[in-house]
Amino acid sequence: MHNRDMLILPTAEPFSAPARPELTGGRSVGVLISHGFTGSPASMRPWAESLAARGYAVELPLLPGHGTRWQDLNKVGWHDWYAALIASFEKLRAENEAVAVCGLSLGGSLVLRLAADRPDEVAGVVLVNPGVNTTRLDVLALPVIRLFLRSFPGIANDIKKSGAQEYAYTKTPLQAAYSMMWHGWKPLRADLPKVTAPILFFKSVVDHVVDDSSLAIIKGSVSSRDFTQVDLTESYHVATIDNDAQQIFDQSAEFIARVTV
Repeated sequence: MHNRDMLILPTAEPFSAPARPELTGGRSVGVLISHGFTGSPASMRPWAESLAARGYAVELPLLPGHGTRWQDLNKVGWHDWYAALIASFEKLRAENEAVAVCGLSLGGSLVLRLAADRPDEVAGVVLVNPGVNTTRLDVLALPVIRLFLRSFPGIANDIKKSGAQEYAYTKTPLQAAYSMMWHGWKPLRADLPKVTAPILFFKSVVDHVVDDSSLAIIKGSVSSRDFTQVDLTESYHVATIDNDAQQIFDQSAEFIARVTV
């Protein structure tokens, strides 16, 4: 039984690493990484460690309501998650010459929000199966359903690689899902034209969590002239710990090096 203040496992803890300019051409470069909805830093830690090993300062926060019990997630929402991300971003901005942002799923929508709000401060955006929309019809009833039901079955572990484990919640908290979609996604979609930073977009060809409408909306709305899409053929939604993870690590590092010069 999990205490609400107890992490599910050690890798759910936040990750932080200082810059090593001697490995990045003499410049201090920061990278903010955000995990997905109902997940934790466990799904992003290998990516964070890979970037840190290349000399980047890395901040991977644990978003409020995550890494404990699913019930805790219903007590917070989009604005709490975004505030946590902003705090980590401000730390990186204060300590480094340039900052790139990366996110998976909900984390992707959060860093897009940041890029829309701080276009002059975000050097580049790396997205892995980000969500800003859904075509699921049952979501239309979410504003009412959330008043009577606390959760739906979970969306965790959409991973193709055998034995890989996301360690996310086994249930989807509906109040939190409502906040994400109505308080987060809806205004973000309207503000996507404010995003001007270069974008590297990793898209799993088969994704059982986020449908193709999010890619179409993001690609058709952002003002970024530098937009690269990479299709992942051997991974499902949580691609950061799936078969294509190393490709994400390598190509994101090359992208970050290029946009932070």
